[in-house]
Amino acid sequence: MGYIMDLMEKAIKNKTLQRLKILEGQIRGLQKMLNDNKYCIDVLYQSSAIKQSLSSIEDLILKNHLSICVIKQIKSEKEQKTIKEIMAVYKLSKNK
Repeated sequence: MGYIMDLMEKAIKNKTLQRLKILEGQIRGLQKMLNDNKYCIDVLYQSSAIKQSLSSIEDLILKNHLSICVIKQIKSEKEQKTIKEIMAVYKLSKNK
């Protein structure tokens, strides 16, 4: 499964890494807010921002997968594997 990340488009990979750094900062900020006993609503807003950031990272990875990995799998006649993967991701997204 690791070879798939080798197929990640460079621009998407760079955006993903950039957003992960932002997410890391947001999580540190959330920890600081808790340590500093910040107002609960403010903590919830920060937590919500973290979820949105993570969702945008997932969107980038999914975009890459659909535009590169799925096409490669279909060309190599691995349609059933591709369908199973897409259905698994779809089920995950419904559980959010």
